[in-house]
Order: sequence, then structure tokens, then C-alpha cells
Amino acid sequence: MPVPKRFLASDTFPNITKIMSVQAKLLDKYMGSAATGKVEWIGVRPGRKQGMHVLSSVQAIAGSGLAGDHRAVKNSASSRQVSLINFEDIQVVLHLLALKELSPNMLRRNIVVSGINLHAMRYQCLKIGEAVLELRAHCHPCARMEQALGKGAVLALYGHAGYCAVVRQSGRICIGDEVVRLESDNSGAV
Repeated sequence: MPVPKRFLASDTFPNITKIMSVQAKLLDKYMGSAATGKVEWIGVRPGRKQGMHVLSSVQAIAGSGLAGDHRAVKNSASSRQVSLINFEDIQVVLHLLALKELSPNMLRRNIVVSGINLHAMRYQCLKIGEAVLELRAHCHPCARMEQALGKGAVLALYGHAGYCAVVRQSGRICIGDEVVRLESDNSGAV
């Protein structure tokens, strides 16, 4: 049975911005203790279903994505301009799938970070190198993960597959750069 159109259109959810704001503020009193993370890996895909190109640095383009990534030339209104995943979540997936190693390019995410809990940073703005990214939606695993990693990969990745983000401020991102949550002024502005 097809999903009714009214559930597909974002304009049917007029309170979504308010909900996002509330969720972002839930942990606000604890954000002062948020750890500083670090960029561990960077990759872009020049085309859909193409392999990842591993980079030491990349230019983030406000409202677009990462230079050289196919998502940067698509719809700029997308909340999936950049994908990020925690190094620590990759370790969980390794354990759940009983793998000895797992290359980040197999997960098809753009940036791997360590030391900062991305799960707590949803709807927050992060300064990564010179760029500012806002974490948005969960980046759910797709069926390609089963092909790449084997049976059980989608379930192992569920909840550990990272987040989609939009680029709020252009800038260069390099391996080794700090990942820092930016303070908000409680009005939704950063």
C-alpha cells in the first residue's frame, strides 16, 4: 500500500522546526562538557554508486556539500549534503559483524570523526576545521551495506551509521582538524 501523499510532504509537519529546536535544547545544559573531536578520515564520491576517493582535505561549500562529491551538485535544499560517522561506532559495527577490519570507504560516509559523540550533537552546529556543519537526520544504512559487508550489516549499522549534515559556513576540512560544538544563543541561531 503506498504511503499517502500527506505523509510525504514536509509542509504537513508545520511544527518540525519547533520539535527540532526542543530536541536540540534538551541536552543544552550538558553541552559545556562536550568533548572536542578530531577528523580521522575524509572521502567523496564523484558519482552515485561510485567508489570513494580518499582525501587528506576537502573544501566544504555552504548550502551545497563537499567539493568533488556528487551530492554537492544536487539539490542544495537537501539535508544530506555531507555524511559523518563516529570512529567509535565503526568499532561497534566491527564487533557486531565479527570483522577484523572495516575501511571507512566501505561505509560510504564523507567524514569519520573520533572523540565527540555525534548522537548528542544532532541539530547542533559543529565547527570542523574552517567549516561549520549542522547535523540533521540519521544516515540510515542501505541495502548496499549487505552487499559490501555481508549478511547482517544493515542491522549492525542501524543506530551506528552516522548523520547527515548541511554546510552552514564554507571552509577547508583536513584530517586532524578539531571538531567542536558551537554555542547557540537559545534562539536557534549559532
